Amino acid sequence: MDGLGDGVLITAQDQPAENLNRTAFGILQATRTRISKTEYISCPSCGRTLFDLQETTAKIRVRTDHLKGIKIGIMGCIVNGPGEMADADYGYVGTGKGKITLYKEQDVVKKNVPEAEAVDELIELIRLHGDWVEREELV
Repeated sequence: MDGLGDGVLITAQDQPAENLNRTAFGILQATRTRISKTEYISCPSCGRTLFDLQETTAKIRVRTDHLKGIKIGIMGCIVNGPGEMADADYGYVGTGKGKITLYKEQDVVKKNVPEAEAVDELIELIRLHGDWVEREELV
């Protein structure tokens, strides 16, 4: 790293090139050497979390995993969530039973969004700030 390159070459017998490429880009993403996909920041659930963190993260990932270079923080509670997701571009933080607060960076954009509407509202927030791109059609 340290500015010496932004690529990795992985070779393995009997492995499809697609798997090797996905692994190489995953390594580069993890080291923040080359950002090529959406990054999700989330912490394990605690007693303050009033929604299913894994299920919600999966819902958000399905809708946003095609966005490149975007960081989305998904946090379970209002106590630690804002600090934990501080370097994210967008934040989805539990506020209370069935309520979510949405952030753009460290700024609160919408408070007390009903959980049932919060993923759609997050997508709309990303669109509003010009970071949304449509998913490419699979050929």
